[in-house]
Amino acid sequence: MGGLTIISPQPSSSMSRSHYHTHKAFLLTNYLLLGAASSCIFLTLSLRLIPSPSGLLLDFLHALTIAGAIYACATIAAHPSPSGSWYAFHMISTVLAAIFQGAVAVLVFTRTDDFLAALKSYVREEDAVVILRMTGGLGIAMFCLEWMALALAFVLRYYAYVEDSNGSLAMVRRSAKVQHEEDLSNWPWPFQV
Repeated sequence: MGGLTIISPQPSSSMSRSHYHTHKAFLLTNYLLLGAASSCIFLTLSLRLIPSPSGLLLDFLHALTIAGAIYACATIAAHPSPSGSWYAFHMISTVLAAIFQGAVAVLVFTRTDDFLAALKSYVREEDAVVILRMTGGLGIAMFCLEWMALALAFVLRYYAYVEDSNGSLAMVRRSAKVQHEEDLSNWPWPFQV
């Protein structure tokens, strides 16, 4: 009652055990991204309830991260083998979000006073620095989680490429050896052996 549940298809004969575990790890990574990004939004709002333009941009970045994680969880839960368009959209949005998360985290830790002045916080300065550093720490965690999600999405795409509908490794076997010797005789002169 009320715990974290990762909804994913049960391992079937068409899904290998490692594919299943990668699938669950991808979902868990995106759930952690959801939690970290929503925490950053609440921390930013605790600095100033009605955010300044810089605060709005920071909240928009976290909202983009949340939207990407929700989209990834919903898509991968519905289709265990991602398609090309989903994969491309996820890669582009995740890379952009990760780059901006990393940049914001570096700004928070290197230029805390300037960043705090841009946010126009009405919290006591000592407390605001602590809150901003917590946001920066979560930003670093989100940066790492975004790249983990990218790596896991790549592995899921690889599994989708390798495993056909029967769960066999037909694609690998087909591309691993030369099919017919007579195919080589039609090649141009420098490539004939």
